[in-house]
Amino acid sequence: MSLQTYLFRFMCKRSDTRRDAGLTVPDDIETHLNLPYGSDRKWQLLDIYLPKHRQDNLPVIVNFHGGGWVYGTKETYRYYCMSLAQQGFAVVNPSYRLAPKHRFPAAFEDISCVFAYLLKHADTYRLDPGRIFGIGDSAGATGIAAYALLLTNPGYAALFPVKPPAKLHLRGIALNCGLYSTEGMRNALRDLLPKGKEDETLHLLNIPAHITADFPPCFLMTAYGDFYRDQPEKLIPELEAHGVRYQYKLWGDEAKPLGHVFHCNIRDENAALANQEEIAFFKKESLYE
Repeated sequence: MSLQTYLFRFMCKRSDTRRDAGLTVPDDIETHLNLPYGSDRKWQLLDIYLPKHRQDNLPVIVNFHGGGWVYGTKETYRYYCMSLAQQGFAVVNPSYRLAPKHRFPAAFEDISCVFAYLLKHADTYRLDPGRIFGIGDSAGATGIAAYALLLTNPGYAALFPVKPPAKLHLRGIALNCGLYSTEGMRNALRDLLPKGKEDETLHLLNIPAHITADFPPCFLMTAYGDFYRDQPEKLIPELEAHGVRYQYKLWGDEAKPLGHVFHCNIRDENAALANQEEIAFFKKESLYE
């Protein structure tokens, strides 16, 4: 593990612990915790959060968490994901294996198993397998965007070392404060990249290079204080060139810049508004056939 990764983990853990201190499970949320979706009982576990007063065939959000591929668990994202469930969705919140111990494509192997688990158990939790959405922030935005490519670009899928479950379709995705272009990012991603396959992996994770007209409708969000603020500018031209429906929002301003993944702080009114906009986008996309 690099010193950079060690320090990054330490700083993120301290910040996230402060952010969520004192939060508890909302009274209107039903939780199903530590469900195994694979054989690794440390990492391959997921939670499902459901509105307590719900109807059958709930639409579903699968969260691909951020953390630079080296940090984060479902516990890091539980309150954020529960706040999404409060808006009328089932939310699947998994942990996945982290780099550098588990390099690419481990996280994608795990997310593929998560989607397979969801499809297999949709009836158990009264979920609608025809209305599945993906959401991700930072590295997780890269991840869910790449997974969307895997589902919609056959040439890309032929190169990708993970196969998705049959009949999986994403009705839409939300990309928050994400990294989309990997140009110049070799050093920053060094703990993720598999030895001897650095260049081909960087190419696979360079999202704008692989967009097609079948890419799912996309909500893009960043903030003035986000160090990835320029990244949507690299993706939007390709979405427009291929006629992909999208919505883009830049949050904050120069006086109040907000920061990277600000939306995970559910105590913040800007985060609440940002998350409501994304849920509204998903609800709108649920109406399309």
